[in-house]
Amino acid sequence: MDDQFYMMLAIKEAQHAQAMGEVPVGAVITDADGRVIGQGYNAPISTSDPTCHAEITAIRMAARSRKNYRLTGTTLYVTIEPCIMCMGAIIHSRIRRVVFGASDPKWGAVCSLYHMADDQRLNHCPEVVSGVCEEQTRKLMKHFFCSKRSR
Repeated sequence: MDDQFYMMLAIKEAQHAQAMGEVPVGAVITDADGRVIGQGYNAPISTSDPTCHAEITAIRMAARSRKNYRLTGTTLYVTIEPCIMCMGAIIHSRIRRVVFGASDPKWGAVCSLYHMADDQRLNHCPEVVSGVCEEQTRKLMKHFFCSKRSR
């Protein structure tokens, strides 16, 4: 599979969030054949739902698509390193691979603050690929927060 191709789809999702004034995070989930079965973007402000992160929205869509809460054999592409909540959902849903763009030193639960993907005490440890389209994803976040601060 072409990780950059799918990350660009996740970046498009992040741009939807940004257009709504939300933190620009986007996610896409593919099945083993490379078909997109879930996608989403951050929308906790507009939905008044603190769980409405891009990853959670994409996981919900993919689970509905499969009619199964187990998403074995899938890959999650997300623009920013997932947080604790999202890593919990990734682990519970048994997503095989997590591919992300930029790390998140304030909230990251893959390799920044926490190392949930490597924690052998948990019942599932997804494969992780980081740094895919990192510059684009980092720029999206930086631009968003700089524009918020300048207001």
